[in-house]
Amino acid sequence: MAETEPGPHPADDDVFKEPMKKRRRACPNQRFRAFPSAEQCALKEYEKLESRTRRVLSNTYQKLLQCVFLDDSIPNGVKYLINRLLALIEKPSVDPIYIGLFGSTGAGKSSLINAIIQQAMFLPVSGESICTSCIVQVSSGCCEQYEAKIYLLSDQEWKEELKNLTKLLHRTEEPGGEAVDPWDGDGAVEEAVQKLQVVYGAGAERKDYEDLLRAKPKGKIPTSRVITLKAEEAGELSVKLDPYIRTQGRDEDQEAAEIRIWPLIKHVEVTLPRSALIPEGVVLVDIPGTGDFNSKRDEVWRKTIDKCSAIWVISDIERVSGGRAHEDLLNESIKACQRGFCRDVALVVTKTDKLHLPEYLRERKLGNQAVQSQREAVLERNEIIKQQRSRNLKEKLKRKLPADCKALEASDLVYTVSAHEYWQQAFLTEEETEIPKLREYIRKRLLDEKRRMVTKYVTEAFGLLLLTDSFNSTENLPNEHLHFSDLRRFVEERTELLEKAIEQCFAHIEWPLQEGVRVARTSYRRILGACLVRSKGNQGFHQTLKAVCLKNGIYASRTLARIDLNQAITQPIYDQIDPVFGGIFRAGKPADSALMPHIDAFKHSLQEKMAEIGIRNGWKCDSYQKRFLIQEISAILGGLEGYILRRKRRIYESVTSSVQNDLKPHYEEAAQITGKRACERMKDVIRRGVERQVAEGMFERAQERMRHQFQQLKSGITEKVKGSAATMLTLALSQGDGLCKELADVSSEHKEMEKLHRSLREVAENAQLRRGMQDFLRMSPSKASPRT
Repeated sequence: MAETEPGPHPADDDVFKEPMKKRRRACPNQRFRAFPSAEQCALKEYEKLESRTRRVLSNTYQKLLQCVFLDDSIPNGVKYLINRLLALIEKPSVDPIYIGLFGSTGAGKSSLINAIIQQAMFLPVSGESICTSCIVQVSSGCCEQYEAKIYLLSDQEWKEELKNLTKLLHRTEEPGGEAVDPWDGDGAVEEAVQKLQVVYGAGAERKDYEDLLRAKPKGKIPTSRVITLKAEEAGELSVKLDPYIRTQGRDEDQEAAEIRIWPLIKHVEVTLPRSALIPEGVVLVDIPGTGDFNSKRDEVWRKTIDKCSAIWVISDIERVSGGRAHEDLLNESIKACQRGFCRDVALVVTKTDKLHLPEYLRERKLGNQAVQSQREAVLERNEIIKQQRSRNLKEKLKRKLPADCKALEASDLVYTVSAHEYWQQAFLTEEETEIPKLREYIRKRLLDEKRRMVTKYVTEAFGLLLLTDSFNSTENLPNEHLHFSDLRRFVEERTELLEKAIEQCFAHIEWPLQEGVRVARTSYRRILGACLVRSKGNQGFHQTLKAVCLKNGIYASRTLARIDLNQAITQPIYDQIDPVFGGIFRAGKPADSALMPHIDAFKHSLQEKMAEIGIRNGWKCDSYQKRFLIQEISAILGGLEGYILRRKRRIYESVTSSVQNDLKPHYEEAAQITGKRACERMKDVIRRGVERQVAEGMFERAQERMRHQFQQLKSGITEKVKGSAATMLTLALSQGDGLCKELADVSSEHKEMEKLHRSLREVAENAQLRRGMQDFLRMSPSKASPRT
């Protein structure tokens, strides 16, 4: 489909395509087991509305196919209608809601997921030398078994990593060269050695690239590069899955390591049977560390973060007060709000049961009320942490995001949980562990998304049925061509105004962008120096720096803090533009700097003009054409929001990618350095390269790159709006131009769809009443506490 064409619909060749057969739906009572009764009732009503709408659409589609099946040529208006019907019929019930659990090794991500899904030891829990080695997605479905799909790197992707790993471990033969001790504390080297030994066995780290290419991996690798595991019970699948997603230490026996191929694994998808705790449509994602040395896994890591609609930053109680790793995770999560689909960021503090009571009482500063037990101490500390960290997180979000961002409106920015106490309940109740609170958040997100999706779905379907009936309408519209010519001129004028409004909207980024470049030029030496200088000297840093250069300025590890030189020296630019950038792409209150309200204003002006022309033309107040065109304007412009969201990541990352591209030759030069004082010589090459590029306008080029990306977005929006308007005008004229013959009678389907459309408000009102009742009942006294 050309980029200027509006709305997602199949190609013309698919006009006679049969809708995909839907898998048999399970009993609603089973599908909604994860929800309380009030929410179950709301979901059942929305499900019923959706199901009946799909049936009406399917009947209409079949009637139209029978009507035009033998025609040699099908009018464009009818093609549009048939394709739109098919697209709606095959549209999924709800897009998956990804909730990312983002944290360092040992923070308690896997333990938290195990508690949420009510499976104590399902995912491996970090010990002293083991952790989850890759991204793991957990969801529930309609399957009867527990199932895991393990996706491996392609042969080419592994060869690329293998080449970089061997370069990293290259021992120079030059006299006086720096020998590499695999266990000298250099995280990059230790991880590289571990990966090669796991895949090829002991001694693999001493072989060169060509030798390893000829070597046979110890583990079994299917040609499909996908491993599927199934089991009847959770424990059975856990045992099967464990070797694939659990790393092992260097002292682990090699016989057990023979079946382990975790360095080759890209990501894992686990599907549970229908759960009474986690609803279908929600995906919990265990996101370990801060990326990966392998380019493909690092790309999967970044894309996974960006597709999460909510991110929980996981930090255990002993690390929550600071540390670089914790701050890096928070910053990466906030960036996901800027460049991705994330709407909520929350801090989840784990292992809150870990408290030494005598020590806590000695250090306790609150003397007003005596603490009598471990439970009281834990709950008191939890409340203090919530207040402190909520305030800190809100301040951090305010610096980076627009003032009316939804993430700032969240009622809970911090959760204090204990997976251990959830199982033991030695001194905390189940509610006090806050695991049920996280489940409630998950349910609410899905319910809100289902409500939004069904409302949009039914409204869009109603518009299509209006169009179908309008083709058979006998309304005579005097001076129709004259008035639609007037409408065409109006659309052209409004499109020009929209283009100017978008320019003014994007102009808000100009001053922060210029100021960011100015600050970056004055601070890059200090920032680069902080990245390259280590307090303990070069011991354990030589090969890590080489890894940074091999990956064009980025070193990502499963266990160590992420190093990104490009991001570091461009951070002053992002510090300036972040609030304005977020304001441009926010979907909240109307403002001159926000993009979507301008598009909404354009849409409303078209709808108002359509109603005005209808009145002047003598259309009936419930005219099929009038109602259809007003509905369809929303539908064909609705795809713009998705287009804008997909483009904004490219715009946001344009500054860093421009700088990385300019510095690439210098990284490549530094990566080739071996021999005496190699580490200092690499640093010198990087410093000189940055100095040269800055002098030649590196930051200004990055600024221009972002401007160009904004300009491309403006052009794309304008072209899509023009295409959408052209389609709308063509449809409006379809009847008068005689583009189609009389179609099948779908009046009964139209009446049914009209009833369903009216039912939307009733369903929403019922849901609101139930929520009010549920909140009232929740205020009743809680169950008694467990033993203290």
